[in-house]
Amino acid sequence: QVQLVESGGGLVQAGGSLRLSCAASGRTFSKSAMGWFRQVPGKEREFVASINWWGTNTYIAYADSVKGRFTISRDNAKNTVYLQLNTLKPEDTAVYYCASGGWGQEPHEYNYWGQGTQVTVSS
Repeated sequence: QVQLVESGGGLVQAGGSLRLSCAASGRTFSKSAMGWFRQVPGKEREFVASINWWGTNTYIAYADSVKGRFTISRDNAKNTVYLQLNTLKPEDTAVYYCASGGWGQEPHEYNYWGQGTQVTVSS
C-alpha cells in the first residue's frame, strides 16, 4: 500500500510560481514511477507530468500545455516528488493530484492517488 500526500497549492497571480510536493510512504519509492495530474470540476482528470527511471536513465514526460513552464523532479532520500509551476496561467487552475503504482499518461494506469491540492491562478 502507498500513501501520497500533496502540499504546496494556493492562490497566485498569473505569471507567478508555485512548487507542489508529494510525500510518499508505504513502498519502495525510489523504484516507483510518479505522475502529476490535474482536474477541474466537470472535466476529466488530465495528465501533467511523469517521472520514472530504469537503471541510470531518467524518463520524464510533460503535457504539451505545460511543457517549458512546469518541471517535475524527485528526491528519493525524502521520498518526495515535486512539481515546479512557473509562468502560471488562469487555465492552470485545478486540483493537482500525484499518483504512483503505474506508468503512463492516463489516470487508469495508476493505482495510488493523493488527496489533491488546489491551485488557483488569478488573472
